[in-house]
Amino acid sequence: MRVPAEVFPAGEFIRDALEDRGWTQRDLAEIINRPIQVVNEIINGKKSITPETARELAAALGTSPELWLNLETAYRLKFGGSRSADIGKRATIYSLVPVAEMLKRQWIRKAASADELEKELLEFFAVNNLEDIPKTRQVAARAYIAEAGQLTPAQYTWCRQAIRLASGVPVAHYRRSAIAEGLPQLRVLMANPEEARKAPRVLAEMGVRFLLLQPLAGSRIDGAALWLPDGSPLVAVSTRFDRIDSFWFTLCHELAHIEAEDQQGALDTDLIGAKPGDLAESEKHADDRASEMLIPQKELASFIDRKRPYFYKDYIIQFASRIGVHPGIVVGQLQYRGEIDYNANREMLVKIRHIVAQEALTDGWGDTVAGF
Repeated sequence: MRVPAEVFPAGEFIRDALEDRGWTQRDLAEIINRPIQVVNEIINGKKSITPETARELAAALGTSPELWLNLETAYRLKFGGSRSADIGKRATIYSLVPVAEMLKRQWIRKAASADELEKELLEFFAVNNLEDIPKTRQVAARAYIAEAGQLTPAQYTWCRQAIRLASGVPVAHYRRSAIAEGLPQLRVLMANPEEARKAPRVLAEMGVRFLLLQPLAGSRIDGAALWLPDGSPLVAVSTRFDRIDSFWFTLCHELAHIEAEDQQGALDTDLIGAKPGDLAESEKHADDRASEMLIPQKELASFIDRKRPYFYKDYIIQFASRIGVHPGIVVGQLQYRGEIDYNANREMLVKIRHIVAQEALTDGWGDTVAGF
């Protein structure tokens, strides 16, 4: 029997052994009491040699069981590794981006191989190599798209999907004065939750694209202010906290970023409950500007001075009615200022996502790019 200088299937050596003895495959099948088909599949490499088969071959051919197991293992490792290589590549890809969630959300198509999956991701991220996708780093409470390497894979992927969908939102030409000029129209919508459905339309007239995009698991995204290649702005809101105060504060916060042209794109996490002392200057400015957009801060300060520490429900409703906003927005601002506990007046913090989604381009919550 030849000593292998190369790696051959174990069946080659069995065939040699049978020729040396003048046996047929049927002879071997009868000797080891196996069906002829099984012997044929082993010799042709279609069936692997198990420890039990190795013992039977060793007894029949006068060798050790280890010989057949070693030949089988060496061959399978060298020539049966294509699937292992595919698995290894998939593992690498899954470490770069949240593939499972992208598939679930139908942002990419299911791929039969790692190479096909790579093509899907290259197209999604509009890059030439997987290495061009930003690597994972620790993200601060505030992160900028311009510093995309600081974002987590889930955060960067979420922002990328927002940019991909932006073309589906027709808007007017954006002017730097558009936000200040359009703000009175937005404030009219803040008094009644049902009116929030008109917000995407008003924003479009201002030249600002708006998306309602469900966050990916673990991303902790509230919203993002992004700039498209043509220089037009885009606001994406996650409604991670489905409350009227959170929606309007996040929207105004992102509009403040656009108005100030901060870093040409800002991603915001943990907006609700952030402490002013922990914020970068641009974020503090966006928070202050958003608060002013919602409620004139002199008016709010006067209300607080007059009513502290007893912010009864009737007081809040009366004040909200006078300044033309929903009481939940007042509650949110009082919570933000630390005047009342975050568990107070929760009944006023009505849900609003389903209302905004009526006229917004929406991706998530069981819908796939609804609104087209």
